[in-house]
Amino acid sequence: MDAVITYVNGLDPVWQEAYRSRLGEDIKRKHFRDWGTLKYLLRGIEAHLPFVRNVFLVVSGESQVPEWADREGLKIVFHRDIIPAQFLPVFNSTAIEMYLHRIPGLDEEFIYLNDDFFPVRDCRQEYFFRDGKAAAAFHRHLFASGLYKSHCRNSDRLAREAAGLAPSPLYLRPQHTCGSLLRSVCEDLYAREGKRIEESVSPVRSMANYNYYLFMDYAFHTGRTFARKVSNRHFSTAVASADKVCGFIAEPTADFVCINDVNMSEDKFRVFRDRLLEAFAAALPVKSRFEL
Repeated sequence: MDAVITYVNGLDPVWQEAYRSRLGEDIKRKHFRDWGTLKYLLRGIEAHLPFVRNVFLVVSGESQVPEWADREGLKIVFHRDIIPAQFLPVFNSTAIEMYLHRIPGLDEEFIYLNDDFFPVRDCRQEYFFRDGKAAAAFHRHLFASGLYKSHCRNSDRLAREAAGLAPSPLYLRPQHTCGSLLRSVCEDLYAREGKRIEESVSPVRSMANYNYYLFMDYAFHTGRTFARKVSNRHFSTAVASADKVCGFIAEPTADFVCINDVNMSEDKFRVFRDRLLEAFAAALPVKSRFEL
């Protein structure tokens, strides 16, 4: 199996200029802030998911590739390699997620991680895939408020329709952690619904977007998933202290951790970031094959 990571460094001046030129405004810092933790995500993959064959890092262009990245180990994918030219440049992760299955050389079985998900304990391959099926755990919801849940509802409605199922007032929302995906399922759905997917693509997030849950929902509705929750702990920096997050990294009680960024002062961000980097460096001190 492979792993795919989408990544953006909001401090990159080339990327910032492309954002301003396309949208006519400056970036919203919180959405694109770089915590400097990507190398520890990669070290976590090597240490705790040793069965992962290739790791693909999806970025907008050359200026987004970290200077420490070893391209013999880390496979770099530019947006132009997978996303139709008419949608570029794009600054919307949900739009980018519609095209991950187009990565050249991508395995049939792959996990997708945002850059704020980190493996922190040893895992086995069958946690994610078994007998040609992908692991998935879902919650069912009736109401959708805000962008995220609207994207979840949009995704499940299209997936149900593509699977030939009747509409439902409820919609699925997969567990918020790394996603187990089958390339053939993604290709199948895109072949059926590519026109509607492309009509939803926007340079920044909108209420009409889908997210990658679309492909997980379709796999579920067509019988290509098995029920299994990923062992995961979620922290929001709005409520969790640096002590609490760093303590978890030192002695994890789940296989993955998600550390969700929120609006905070620059001073608080720097202190939190420095503490976090120290904790990851202590837990994962050895360079991975993805680093120079």
